[in-house]
Amino acid sequence: MGISVPILVISISLHLIAFVLAVGAERRRSTAKVVPDEYDERTYCVFGTDASTVYGLSAFGLLLIGQTLIHGVTKCLCFGRGMIAGKSTTLAVFFFTFSWVSFVGAEACLIAGSARNAYHTKYRATFHVEHLSCTTLRKGVFAAGAALTLLSMFASIFYYWAHSKADTGGWEKHRNNNSNNEGLGLAPTSNFSENKASEF
Repeated sequence: MGISVPILVISISLHLIAFVLAVGAERRRSTAKVVPDEYDERTYCVFGTDASTVYGLSAFGLLLIGQTLIHGVTKCLCFGRGMIAGKSTTLAVFFFTFSWVSFVGAEACLIAGSARNAYHTKYRATFHVEHLSCTTLRKGVFAAGAALTLLSMFASIFYYWAHSKADTGGWEKHRNNNSNNEGLGLAPTSNFSENKASEF
């Protein structure tokens, strides 16, 4: 099985869009400020936009599709036909493992960040309280998801390349062995014909 350029382009595009959305989610994290109530002596939290939640969930979905595409084509390394042992197979196993680790890490950051960003503290306190807590998502969660998304993309690309090379290499070796066997099989037939001709 050779590398399919359309599959590669689609997967890279999905990963890159997910990366951009994750960066956007980091930049648009919800902020909060303490505001006094105009009707009584209480304060409450006012939260900003929830755009990060939408961006984070969108990145989560696109990354999932991109990962499923590559590993669906290669049958997730485990369910396809066997590959010939060698350097390419070792690389395929390594990048297969690395791509799944980075993928799971990225998805965890994106879904946790989206959920936390959507959570709004309903905390109210009496006026003049010094430590009113307005819970918001800490900085860097979506950024970590974006970084792991890029790592997942590169790992998936190298896995796909190594898997294709190992798979193709096995086919070429099988074909070469058949060619050698056919060549050996023709030699006795040729000698047999020459012997028959000499008898006549």
